[in-house]
Amino acid sequence: FKNDGVYMEKFVEEPRHIEIQVAGDQYGTACHLSERDCSIQRRHQKLVEESPSPFMTPELRDKMGAAAIKACNAISYEGVGTIEFLVDKHRNFYFMEMNTRIQVEHCVTEEVINFDLIKEQIKIAAGEKVSGKNYLPQMHAIECRINAEDPYNDFRPSPGKITVLHQPGGHGVRVDSHVYAGYVIPPYYDSMIAKLIAVAQTRREAIDTMSRALSEYVIEGVKTTIPFHQQLMRDENFISGNFTTKFLETFKLK
Repeated sequence: FKNDGVYMEKFVEEPRHIEIQVAGDQYGTACHLSERDCSIQRRHQKLVEESPSPFMTPELRDKMGAAAIKACNAISYEGVGTIEFLVDKHRNFYFMEMNTRIQVEHCVTEEVINFDLIKEQIKIAAGEKVSGKNYLPQMHAIECRINAEDPYNDFRPSPGKITVLHQPGGHGVRVDSHVYAGYVIPPYYDSMIAKLIAVAQTRREAIDTMSRALSEYVIEGVKTTIPFHQQLMRDENFISGNFTTKFLETFKLK
């Protein structure tokens, strides 16, 4: 190309994918609503999200939150959105992208700060002001994306008819879904059919609640990622919070 220039990118060591939920109004006020850790992913597609991040410190949260608010102010952002970062093993963080919308994993934030993000989005669009207050996690929440995929066959999509469906419930369990017994999952769209969220006072309790909920979740007629999530909740590295975006490269499904 007659160009001897060299393009270099920084190598991010042991990266984690951590994002900051933000909200801004038309009056120039923006705030953050803490973080979500989305490091458990396959081919850069999130499988599990949680808040707070087990890797987070108060100092890092303050810095990332301030950076997210600065970005919102720079573009006079209106609405709710998410600013995503890569965080290296030394807790240096690097901007990756901004999603100017509600995200799949917004439920995690709602559960840990007791805040309705959908309502907030509508209020901002109607011209109301945001509080300007930054929110910190008061609980711990984990979300598992339930996909119609076969985890024992390289996560191959599994469209078809759901013949039996029993969803879990009880204290600390939330299910967001549109499916029902008899529902036919088409092959044309994203394979996610439900979001299972567990919330508790501590991360260990949230993992235990999620494990119990997964054991109660029954979907027949198609393959799902429930077995993958069940094994993940028992994995020592996940339980200890010792994982990066490369986690699935070494995780072995049994």
